[in-house]
Parts: sequence; structure tokens; C-alpha cells
Amino acid sequence: MSDSRIHIYFMPGMAANPSIFRHIALPEEKFAQHLLEWFVPRKNMSLEEYAKKMNENIHHENAVLVGVSFGGMLVQEMARFKSFRKVIVVSSVKDASELPKRMVFAKYTRIHKILPTGLVNNVELLAKYAFGETVNKRLALYEEYLSIRDKYYIDWSINQIVNWKRVETIPGLVHIHGEKDVVFPIGNIKDCITVKNGTHTMIIHRARWFNEHLPTIILQ
Repeated sequence: MSDSRIHIYFMPGMAANPSIFRHIALPEEKFAQHLLEWFVPRKNMSLEEYAKKMNENIHHENAVLVGVSFGGMLVQEMARFKSFRKVIVVSSVKDASELPKRMVFAKYTRIHKILPTGLVNNVELLAKYAFGETVNKRLALYEEYLSIRDKYYIDWSINQIVNWKRVETIPGLVHIHGEKDVVFPIGNIKDCITVKNGTHTMIIHRARWFNEHLPTIILQ
């Protein structure tokens, strides 16, 4: 019996594991959910090479990609090398022009090269980089979400973000963004579906919104 469901692959943000999608539950008769995970890149691996490698984990034709934050940037690169039904980015950017000024500054000054990425074992600092918020009250929760602690991976990720060169938006790309995102401020973002009071971590804290709206967005 053939599976007529739409297969959706979810890519988490920098340093995060797929548990950030724990509360995303779409109608099972229409959609099949699959979770992608970060791996530590080999030395000097480009984002394009990483995207090609990640595409090896896509086992269904005409699938949908949903990427969060840096994961949203990655899924756009994946779509350069494989055809997808739809690409959806959440709390992310569509091209380099949407990066905040501090990241552009980092690109040209290379100040990101001296960031304290030894923070991989300091969850509070890692959450500040990955999620843009202080997590003292939810530290145990974020220790679970932010499980990718490899220093080379963190260095590589930050470098890929600040040096992202995309200048054209993928045709049909859907961008969902919170109006209170502090990592990628919405003032820099064009043509998006805005989530009222949504923060950079809204995929976790506003899962109900996504469960309500994603089916329609995917089927449009």
C-alpha cells in the first residue's frame, strides 16, 4: 500500500537537537514527520558540502523541509541540490541582507574568531548564542535541547552564519518569524509570516501555533 502522506523533515537550530520539535504534532493521516540531526563537520567542510551530506538523510521524494535558525539557512542550501515540495524557515533569514548588523560587523572584522566558544560546556552562555536569551530559570530544559557541544562544530557554525553569501531567495520559500526575535530582529526581515510575540525559541514555546498553522502552510 503506497504512502500518500506528505513527508516533512525538521532541522533544528545551531547546537540544538531534534527534541525542540517534541511538541510539534501534525495530523498523522496527512503528514509523516522526520527529524534531522547535526553532525560534526569534517575539517574545512563548506556549508554546501554539509548540505549535500545532509540530503543523504532525505529518503522521500517531494518532501517538505522545515529549518529553524541556522537550520533554516542549511535547508535553503540543501534545496540547491535536491528538489523539495516546499522549504519553510523559522526564526531564520532568507539571504545575507537579513543578517543583523552585529553579524555583518563580525564578518568584516572577524571578531567571531575570538568568541569564547569554550562555552560549549557552559549551557547558559551557549543558550545565549544559540537562542538569544538567558535561561537561568529553565537551565535543565536547555541542557536537554542544546546537546551538540563539540567546539569545532560551534566554531564552524558561527563562521558559516556570519559568512553566509546567499543573495537570492528560493522561489516559494515560506518564512515564519517572531516579532520579538532578538537573534534575527524582525526589522531586518522581509516578506514573512509574523508570529505575534514570537521569540527566537517559538518553535519550542509556541508549538500550538505551529500545530495549528503548519498544515495549511504546507498544503498551500
